[in-house]
Amino acid sequence: MGAQFSQFFPPRPTFTPDDLPQQLGKVVLITGGASGIGFEVAKVLYCKGAKVYIAGRSESAAQAAIQAIQKSVPKTSKCSPGELHFLELHLDDLSTIKATASTFRGKETKLDLLFNNAGVSQPPLGSVSKQGIELQLATNCLGPFLLTQLLTPLLEAAASSDSGLTTPGFVRVIWTSSQVAELSAPPEGIIMSELTNPPKDTVRNYVTSKLGNWFLSTEMARRYGEKGIVSVAQNPGAANTNLLRNARWMKILSWPLLHSPALAAHTVLYAGLSGDLGLENNGAYVVPWGRIHDAVAPGLLDAMRSKEEGGTGRACEFWEFCEEKTRDYM
Repeated sequence: MGAQFSQFFPPRPTFTPDDLPQQLGKVVLITGGASGIGFEVAKVLYCKGAKVYIAGRSESAAQAAIQAIQKSVPKTSKCSPGELHFLELHLDDLSTIKATASTFRGKETKLDLLFNNAGVSQPPLGSVSKQGIELQLATNCLGPFLLTQLLTPLLEAAASSDSGLTTPGFVRVIWTSSQVAELSAPPEGIIMSELTNPPKDTVRNYVTSKLGNWFLSTEMARRYGEKGIVSVAQNPGAANTNLLRNARWMKILSWPLLHSPALAAHTVLYAGLSGDLGLENNGAYVVPWGRIHDAVAPGLLDAMRSKEEGGTGRACEFWEFCEEKTRDYM
């Protein structure tokens, strides 16, 4: 219980933007980077000299964010601005994601950091994706999974680069989970039958999607660690963003616990750039405001272990489910 309490009331961050070295030459993609936590992460990495792609549905929103970042970031000894670009992305329509990845591959030969930040929470009951899949599962898990798979060759290229720009363990994929994945998930983790027959409970479906992000992170670490790719899941912390726009009552109730997106960005930046993480602890889970979580519930740990390791293999099952659902769109 103490570990959960400390996520609601975290200690002061020990890893801040001032701790980041220059990121000149790094290529970064942030989904949902036009607002909220993603916007704050984009601002910091742009300041540090990275080439940052803000991926999202609305070009006008992204361009407004780009202009706001450029105006707010001064050129100083601590800030040497990089580049900001828009990349159109519709995570709720699997048929469009291959084109997004192709556009990106036409511009870049590598990808150093992929922040799977965008998501949806508690849309109206019955909301589905273009493919008829429960909207939260589609947007939060299947879309990011497909995008990541299509861009993995560029992650591998960054990890194998001999340019001197890439330190081993610093090519990363960051998946966005939530504390609700621990607090509200069934003891065994995801109930697989609910993926194709979702309950009439938007909160339960959101929990499933956030635990799914965590499972995808641990499975990617297992499958691609030998390629030099680090996969990290993180609970950014309770932040005052538009994620809860469909659940006004929940936002009102949680208001006293909400923090600024800039503070929550510390968690995400730690997951993406801290030297505390690397190939030796690939698949770690990060909690606010930048700490490795070492008190995961035993049932969830079992779900993340393969059957060969004595676990239930549930995370592997979820990965295979995502593979099956996205295979026709690769």
